[in-house]
Amino acid sequence: MDVRKARFAGSWYPATEKECKQEIEKFIKHTVSVSSQHIKRVGGIVPHAGWQFSGQIACNVLYCLKGLQDPDVVIVFGMHLPPDGPNIIMPEGAWETPLGLIRVHEELSQMITRRFTCEIETPSKYYQDNTIELQMPLIKYFFPNAKVVAMGVPPNSDSLEIGQVVVKYAEQKKLKILVLGSTDLTHYGPNFGMTSKGRGRDAVNWVRYENDRRIVELMLDLEPEKVISESLNNRNACCGGAAAAAIEAVKQMGATESESLVYATSYDKSPSDSFVGYVGIIY
Repeated sequence: MDVRKARFAGSWYPATEKECKQEIEKFIKHTVSVSSQHIKRVGGIVPHAGWQFSGQIACNVLYCLKGLQDPDVVIVFGMHLPPDGPNIIMPEGAWETPLGLIRVHEELSQMITRRFTCEIETPSKYYQDNTIELQMPLIKYFFPNAKVVAMGVPPNSDSLEIGQVVVKYAEQKKLKILVLGSTDLTHYGPNFGMTSKGRGRDAVNWVRYENDRRIVELMLDLEPEKVISESLNNRNACCGGAAAAAIEAVKQMGATESESLVYATSYDKSPSDSFVGYVGIIY
C-alpha cells in the first residue's frame, strides 16, 4: 500500500507516537464539554495551525465527537483554494501519522471522483498542505479504526453539492461517518497584508469581536452559502469552501444545532503584530 508521508510531523506537531500521545492527553485535560443535549455530534469545524497554537481547539472538537461507536469514515474538507480552484482528492493509499497509518476509503473516494471533476493526488505526488494533515494524528488517536476521505474544495457553490453527495453516498453504503471542515479565521497583520485596524490590542479586539465573530455566527447558524461570501468579502476564513462543504454535509445528516466550543487567536499565546484566529465548532 502506498503511503503519503507526514510532512509536518516534527515541526507543526510532534514526530513520535509517544510525543503525540502526550500532547493529545495534555490537550484533553483542558477540553470544554458540549453544553447542549440537542447537538447531534456528527461533525465540526477545526483549525489547522501548529499544535502549539490551535491543536487544543482541534483536539477539543474531536474529543467531543468521540461517541460510543466509532465511525467507519471521517470526511475531512480543507485546503487553501481560490473560488475557481479545483476539487482535490487522494482516492487511494494511506496517510502516515506518528500513531500509525490511516487508510483512504477507496470505494467512497472513487464514487466521488466519478461524480465530480477532481484533481487527483497520489501518496507520492500531492500539494504540501497543512489543513488536512494536521488533523490526521488526532483522527487516528480518537478513531483508530476509521478510514478517511480527505478533499480540498474551493469556496464556491459546487462545494455545497459535494458536501451533500458525500453524505448520500455514505448512506447508500451504510457507512457511519463524521465530517470535519478545516479552516483558520482572520489572518491579520503585516505578514498577511491586513493592517486596516492598526496594531496591538485594538486590532486583536476587532478580529475577535467583529471580523471573526461575523463568520463564526454564520457557521453556528449553518449558513454555508453565506460563509463562502463572508470569507471572500472579509478574509475571515482561509478555507471557506471547506467550512461550507462540512456545514452542508452535517445538515444533510440532520444537524440543526451547533455550539462554539473554543475561540482563540495566536496572539493569546504569542503576542505579535501578525496573528490568526481559530474556532472549534461542533454540530
